[in-house]
Amino acid sequence: MNDFRKPAQTVDQHLETLRERGLEIPDEARARHYLSNISYFRLSAYTRPYYRPDLDEHRFLTGTSFEDILDLYVFDRELRLLLLDAIERIEVALRAQLANTLAEHHGAHGYLDPRIFDTRYNHAWLLNQLEQAGQGREVETFLAHYRTKYTNAPQQPPIWMAVELLTFKEVSTLFANLRQPADTQRIEQHFGWKFPLLKSWFRAMSDLRNTCAHHGRVWNREFGSRPETPRRIRRPWPRIPHRIDAGSAAHPEQQVDPRRRLYMFVATIEALMQVVAPSSRWSQRLVALLERHPAPSRPHMGFPADWSTDPFWRGATGGPGTMESE
Repeated sequence: MNDFRKPAQTVDQHLETLRERGLEIPDEARARHYLSNISYFRLSAYTRPYYRPDLDEHRFLTGTSFEDILDLYVFDRELRLLLLDAIERIEVALRAQLANTLAEHHGAHGYLDPRIFDTRYNHAWLLNQLEQAGQGREVETFLAHYRTKYTNAPQQPPIWMAVELLTFKEVSTLFANLRQPADTQRIEQHFGWKFPLLKSWFRAMSDLRNTCAHHGRVWNREFGSRPETPRRIRRPWPRIPHRIDAGSAAHPEQQVDPRRRLYMFVATIEALMQVVAPSSRWSQRLVALLERHPAPSRPHMGFPADWSTDPFWRGATGGPGTMESE
């Protein structure tokens, strides 16, 4: 086993390393500011597309500037914020649908009955999570009020409070384990997609939300957790090829699977946003972001070359044409 012996370096030493590798740094004070507030390690993930592919050592492609690296980083940051904006709306909608459906079908505390969930669901864990929510230092005001006022009621709060105490991941798991058709069909009807597909979408979206919230890179990433593709399409949906050419100077023959890249997520998000927040202009803001940053590779995000002319996106962004459905 090799020992780790890399010494710590100052910001000025990092600048010198970048310069020695051939990076143009026209404004050293500006570069020093960003390295001080972003860190060399985080920014280094955005240097990789600009290294020469024909060398084992790190050498930048001729003409690469610090501004190129920074633009890619800023684009990725703005992209994460745009994704979070949509995911928040979708998450809140799922919480509302779960609360309304279970409350109306089973009563305020009907979720305490494990029979409404799949037998593989750890129902005891759910109750324990809600119990612990009332024991922390910062108990939600609504939960404290409930337990103080309704002393003869169950310790666990009504379902509309319970869903607000769980994480998105936990809420998506709760949804995925609904057992009774009356419950799943009502939520299917609201979102316009079948239950098995929605399970996949919400699970993958909760993972994407965590990546964005923890400032993880979403550009040029292959996701382990990904939304499933609809098999029978009855609502607007884009064409998503199995492979696209993502060749670049660094990797001239590279191909990627759009279903494992960000494109699959933005298609899923837009499909749900058309129901949850149709007036949000989310897809138009996505297009505007891409237009502000023309340099980042679209294929590395899984975007097909003709994606913007697909009827799904032309209809969503207000362009010519209409969305098609089967």
